[in-house]
Amino acid sequence: MVEEMSALTIRTATTEDAQAVARVHVASWRGAYAGIVPDEVLATLDVDAREQRWHDNLADTTVHTWVAEVADRAIGFATLGPARDEDADDGDLELYAIYLSPESWGTGAARELMRTLLAEVPAAARLTLWVFADNDRARHFYKRHGLAPDGVERLEEFGGTHLTEVRYVRTGA
Repeated sequence: MVEEMSALTIRTATTEDAQAVARVHVASWRGAYAGIVPDEVLATLDVDAREQRWHDNLADTTVHTWVAEVADRAIGFATLGPARDEDADDGDLELYAIYLSPESWGTGAARELMRTLLAEVPAAARLTLWVFADNDRARHFYKRHGLAPDGVERLEEFGGTHLTEVRYVRTGA
């Protein structure tokens, strides 16, 4: 693990990273959400289908995505953009996604991705994100980075199962 951290690179993603980001996204969902999202939903996740969506997302100039790499191989990514909630104000930002390949969990790469992302958030800006209520690992990670639940929850449907998501917020100075 120490070798990985010494070789970690974080850079802005381009459309050429779509397949690598899709691969990490699918692997991370399958690892992180086992026991939270229905198994049949996780089994249907497809890298090729996600690749096209990620190509389009990475071409969107209103959104910024960073890729974490070790030895020129993508192991994680984080995406930041304008907040999409109905109660969002101009200038509010949202962490749309932060994912690491399961084999890279616990290496410090997610912490470095989060630090990189947070450095881009203006001091006065409000930052929001949504996390599954049952995702204790992620909730602890966000708390360590200064975010906290603000009491807003929503239900999302995955494969006929409704899952609760909790909104976390970091309010600017």
